[in-house]
Formats: sequence, C-alpha cells, structure tokens
Amino acid sequence: MFINILLENFQKFIKPVYDRSFILQKIDWLIGINIFFVILSSVFAQPDVIGYFALFAIILTIIKLLTKSGEKFELNTSEKILLIYFLFVVISVAGSSFLYLSMKGFMKTLTYLGFYISVVHFLKDNKQFIKWIFLTFALCACYETVFAFLQNFGAVEEISGWQDMSNLNPEDVMTRVYGTLKPYNPNLFGGYMLSIIPSFITLPFINKKLLPLSVIFGILSVVATVLTGCRGAYIGFFFMFTALVYITYKLLQPKLQKLFATVAGFCVLAVSLIVMSVSSLRARIYSIFAMRGDSSNSFRFNVYHSCINMFKDNWLLGIGCGNQNFREVYGLYMKTGFDALSAYNIYLEIAVESGIFALIFFIGFLTANIINAVKYIFTNKTKEVIFVITALVSLIGIMVHGMVDTVFFRPQIQFTFWILIGIINVITDNGE
Repeated sequence: MFINILLENFQKFIKPVYDRSFILQKIDWLIGINIFFVILSSVFAQPDVIGYFALFAIILTIIKLLTKSGEKFELNTSEKILLIYFLFVVISVAGSSFLYLSMKGFMKTLTYLGFYISVVHFLKDNKQFIKWIFLTFALCACYETVFAFLQNFGAVEEISGWQDMSNLNPEDVMTRVYGTLKPYNPNLFGGYMLSIIPSFITLPFINKKLLPLSVIFGILSVVATVLTGCRGAYIGFFFMFTALVYITYKLLQPKLQKLFATVAGFCVLAVSLIVMSVSSLRARIYSIFAMRGDSSNSFRFNVYHSCINMFKDNWLLGIGCGNQNFREVYGLYMKTGFDALSAYNIYLEIAVESGIFALIFFIGFLTANIINAVKYIFTNKTKEVIFVITALVSLIGIMVHGMVDTVFFRPQIQFTFWILIGIINVITDNGE
C-alpha cells in the first residue's frame, strides 16, 4: 500500500527523535490507558467526555503509526468490507441536503471507526490486555448491578416508569431501573448491560478464584437487566443464551452433551416459572406480542413505516449521517404526533442515512467477523477461544437488541461494540 511507503519513510526520518523519546517508546501504555478510560467513563460520564478519551486514543495511535519503526496500516478481508462501507457513508454525507448537520453526524462515525482502528492496533501488539478489558467490563457490570438494585428497592425518579400503563393493573406496573449511564434511560442501560454481562464468562478462565464472583454477579447482573424492563434486552438475552448454550454443547465431549442439555433445559424451565410468577414481569413480556395493542410497539411501527418511505425516496445513497440530520428529513415523512430521534432499528437507520450499499457492506462486515469467530471457536483449542466466545455472544446480543431500539448509537454501547469487534478481529486474523 502506498500509505505504508509514506509511513516507512516518515518513520526513518523521525527515528532519531523516537530513539530519544521515553514517551514515544511507551506510547502503547498511553493508548491502553485511554481505551480503559473509555470503558470506565461509560458508566458515569457524559457522552462528550467518553468521546474525548476515544479521540485521545486515536491521536496517539496516529502518532504511533508515524513514529514507531515497522508499524503498517494493513486491512484484512472484513476490514476491507468496512472500508467500502465507510466510503459509501462519505458519499452519502457529500450528497446530503443538510450538509452541516450531516457532517456533525459523520464526525461521530469517524470517531467510532478511528477508535476501532486504535483498539485493533493496540491489541495486535498487546494481546495480554484482552483479559484486562473483559475484567474491566465485568467490574462495570458489578458496579451497575449494585446501583440497579439500589434503584429498584429505593426511591427512583419518574423516568424509570416508562411503559404503557393503559391496560395494566397498578400492581403490574414495573419499576424500571436505569443505572448511572447518561442520559438516563432504561433501554440504554438494558442494552449496555447486555453487551458486558458475558464478560463474566471469562473470569474463571483468567483466574479460578474468580469463579464465585463470576457466578454470583453474573446472575445478579442478569436480574438487574430484567429490572430495566427493556424488552429489546430481553429478546437480545434470549438469543445470547441460545448461542452460548449451542456453542457450549458443541464444544463438550459427546458423553457430557446429554447431561448439559438436561441442565440447560432445567434452567430454562426454572427461569420460565419465575417469570410467570411475577405479574409485572409477565405483563412486560406479554406486551412484546401485543403488537398495536401496546403504545410503545405502535409508536415503533409508525416510525418504521415513515422510515421505510424515507428509504424508498433515498435508497441509493441515503439522507446523510446523524440524528439531527435524520430529524430534519424525518419531519417530512412522520405521522402527526410520532416524532422520533432515529429509526429504532439500526439496520433501517443505516439504510436511511447511507443507502442500500452501505447497509449491505455493514452487514457483510458483521457477517465476516461472525463467520471468523465461529470458525476459530470450533477449530482452535487455545485459551483465547473463551475471549472469542464472549465477544461473539455479546455481539449477538447487541445486534439483536438493535433491531428494535435506537440505543446502539449511544457512545456507551457503540464503543463497546467496536472493542468487541476489535477483539474478534485481532484474535481470529490469519493475515488475509
């Protein structure tokens, strides 16, 4: 690649400075610190602050590429697909009717993709940090779980009561916890917990002494997610659990598969009985299937209908990036009284914003990583398999939840998504 020739020449030019600079030689530590700050700040900081840490990591990665001898900018197959997706995003922004607003959304997309590149370049040289990333995710899940239980059993603000109560008995109204993530939103909290709860799987493999913590807080974190009342998270968790059970079943020795299937079936039955015995939770789950009978469902259907019409009129290159740009165009299509910040479906959102080809290549990027992860899981017996399993299960939860909600585009979930993708890519990359 031409860019690597330029990098090599600049690295040679700057080498005397690099050899005398302690900071440049330890720049990986600075990148790693900022990546961990992105993870930790997600649980308490405003979105802009999280973005600043990600931006620092990107800047440091650029400096590393320019100064450290031997550093190259290389793309594997899935990343080439991602690059094509990005090019279609750029074209859609250039053709947007609201160029300024679209540029603001584009800068966010650029930050997310730049952060992904930073994570990949950092982890390629520092794979030992992958376990610390999952430990940090687990720590965040523990913190949020404790906070969620305090909210559930204490006094919470009215924000936690978001649900259609027109067809509910007062005793069936659910107190919806929302954690510490900003802006406060039970669905954001549910989606975030969905993305980090699988991290508990890795703890016993990192250190056997962490098994009790993994089991206890793993269960409590699932309960905390249930307390969000986020139905999208419930659906996502179902698919996560199904994927994890299937992977575990296939990896077990044949003589243990029948026992595992029996235990898994018993667990499903026990959870089902518990759910059915709690009236507020039962009502919340039943509302998923109420279709137009639930106001939240009806609202989404109206938004979907409007967004499909938007897509039909802008199917090739979309309307441009960002929720502010989306709102300007959505106003021309929306049904009266059904204003929305986004399409409430990440795939429809991408199609509306950047067109059909951007959607195809985004799905292609996801598919390539999922295929690579599955192949790695069933063909390797290294300790890193557990990290790939964890990242894959989390990814499934995020992408399923994203089919019915908009919180995927929030920094807390978006940065987590790119970290998980980065982990899969680094571990499974075979130099393609």
